[in-house]
Amino acid sequence: NWINRKKMINDSYFGGFILLGFPGWPQLEMIISGVVFFFYTIALIGNIAIILVPLLDERLQIPMYFFLRNLAILDLCYTTNIVPQMLVNKTISYAGCVAQLITFLALGATECLLLAVMSFDRYVAICRPLHYVVIMNPWFCLRMIAFSWFTGFSNSVLQSSLTLNMPRCGHQEVDHFFCEVPALLKLSCADTKPIVAEIFFFSVLILLIPVTLILISYGFIAQAVLRIKSAEGRRKAFGTCGSHMVVVSLFFGTSIYMYLQPPSSTSKDWGKIVSLFYGIFTPMLNPLIYSLRNKDMKEAFKRLMLLTFYYKK
Repeated sequence: NWINRKKMINDSYFGGFILLGFPGWPQLEMIISGVVFFFYTIALIGNIAIILVPLLDERLQIPMYFFLRNLAILDLCYTTNIVPQMLVNKTISYAGCVAQLITFLALGATECLLLAVMSFDRYVAICRPLHYVVIMNPWFCLRMIAFSWFTGFSNSVLQSSLTLNMPRCGHQEVDHFFCEVPALLKLSCADTKPIVAEIFFFSVLILLIPVTLILISYGFIAQAVLRIKSAEGRRKAFGTCGSHMVVVSLFFGTSIYMYLQPPSSTSKDWGKIVSLFYGIFTPMLNPLIYSLRNKDMKEAFKRLMLLTFYYKK
């Protein structure tokens, strides 16, 4: 048995993979490719702007924009990890698939934790405004960011190892647009139930713990805002947090739908659409939500445009 299992694992490492996409819907795949390219272009422009504007404007050198810049970097890498391969080539080498899987899982887990960190930042800003500078000092912010990235990549290495060590017996056709855990597990010729249970456990930790912390933070925020007597003050406070809650709802809603339910409970094609939503559509929306709903960002962007126009003249 050991010899047969070793042979199956060795066979699984041979060659690359074929990304099927929507094999029965070639016209739909062409439409999706065009839409994805459009969203990817917006995501590139928007996230690069969010990275550069706070760096170039001294008025935005505060923790909120430090975390937002990290979110933009995450989203930029997140989409770039998926879209170019998806649009250009339907085959991927084994090494390329491993790199794509590890990067996708790492950035996704890191974003879960980063969104929780951002909710804590908003909690301190609204509920403890007099202590904000002391609590959210640069060293503390750096440690929270480092913890998010380290935990995200540690989770990724663990889940990727569990997924890639499953024997595939030569199966190479991945029924997806990119190398994702559920699609790769379906290639296995061994019993995947123990691995699925372990991955489910780690997914619960990465998804539900940050969601719980976010809900607790916003519960305190809602109480604090409702105690504000000024209608203008309440509107400003809710406006500050509204964009963050939109991002949280979109990202966690689709991620939980995809990873915290049995694989057989949804159709394969619908699972692909959901994956595209949290992997491409949400990163495209993040810069639009944060820039269009953020007065400081819009004013900083206008100042930079005026300075650029002035120096060109």
